[in-house]
Amino acid sequence: MTDRALAVVRAGALTTVQDRGRPGHAHLGVPRSGALDGPAAALANRLVGNAPDAAVLETTLDGCSVRPRSTVTMAVTGAPCPVTVDGRPAAWGAPVRVRAGSVLEAGAVVRGVRSYVAVSGGIAVEPVLGSRSTDLLSGLGPAPLTAGAVLPLGPPREGHAGVDVAPQPAPPAELVLRVTTGPRDDWFTPEAVRLFTSRTYHVSPASNRIGLRTAGPALERVRRGELPSEGMVLGAVQVPPDGTPVVFLADHPTTGGYPVIAVVHRADLPAAAQAPPGTPVRFVAVRRRRGPGACGSRRLRT
Repeated sequence: MTDRALAVVRAGALTTVQDRGRPGHAHLGVPRSGALDGPAAALANRLVGNAPDAAVLETTLDGCSVRPRSTVTMAVTGAPCPVTVDGRPAAWGAPVRVRAGSVLEAGAVVRGVRSYVAVSGGIAVEPVLGSRSTDLLSGLGPAPLTAGAVLPLGPPREGHAGVDVAPQPAPPAELVLRVTTGPRDDWFTPEAVRLFTSRTYHVSPASNRIGLRTAGPALERVRRGELPSEGMVLGAVQVPPDGTPVVFLADHPTTGGYPVIAVVHRADLPAAAQAPPGTPVRFVAVRRRRGPGACGSRRLRT
C-alpha cells in the first residue's frame, strides 16, 4: 500500500496546519482559527485538485521543507517565495509534481509574510471540533510543525485540478482596512475617533495569528475603567490601555474587556495576514454600526 504521508525536513519559524477553521464555537471559548489568508489557501488547494476545505501548511516568513513518501502534486501560494525540488528551481503559484522521497522547499518570503503549501489529498491529521487547524491561543489541533514530524495525507481526488496557474494579489505596500465604527467608539474622544480614521499607523513586529498590532498615535478615552468581558468577533479593533489599535485575526480570544472602536470588513483581513512589520496601515470608516449590540451580538459571525 502506498505510504500517504509527508515528512517535515525543516519546520521554519512557524509552520502550522490550517483549513477553513472551526467557526461557531465562540460560546465554548474556542476561536475560529483557520488560514489567515483564506483566498491563498483555497487557491493552493485548487491548484493540486483538492476540495476547498482541505488542510494545508501555513508558513511564516522563512518557509519550510517537506518530503512526501509517495508521489504527489504540490503547490505554494500566498507570499511569494523561491520554490525548489531537490535543490532545483520549481514554479511558485502552480502545480508541481514531486516524486516520493524528493524534498520540496518553500524558501524565505520575498514579499509578504505567509505562504501556503498544499499537497494532493490534503493534510489528514485528526480533526478537532470539525477542523484540522492549529489554534495557537487555545492549543487545539496539531502542534506547530517540528523537524522530523510526519503528517498523514488523504487520498487524492480523481480528475485534474481546475486551474494550472492563476494570478494572485501582491502583498500590500499599504494596508487599507475598511471599518464599521462602533460598538464602543463612544468610549473615545471625538478627536481620537478622527485620528483613528485619518492618521497612518504601522504594523508592529509584535503581530501574530491572534492579532495585528499597530504602532501610531494613541487613542484617548473619555471613559475610565474597563468593560465587563463581552464577545469578540473576527476583525474587531480593540484598543488596550496603551491606546494603539489591535485588529483581531483568526486565533483571537472570544471575549475581552477593552473597548472595540470598530470592526474591519472581513474581505480586507487576508491582506492583513500578508502585511509585514512596518507596513503603513490606514483605517477607512465605511459606516457606523447601529444599535446597542456589542461585538458578541448573536447576529455577528465569530
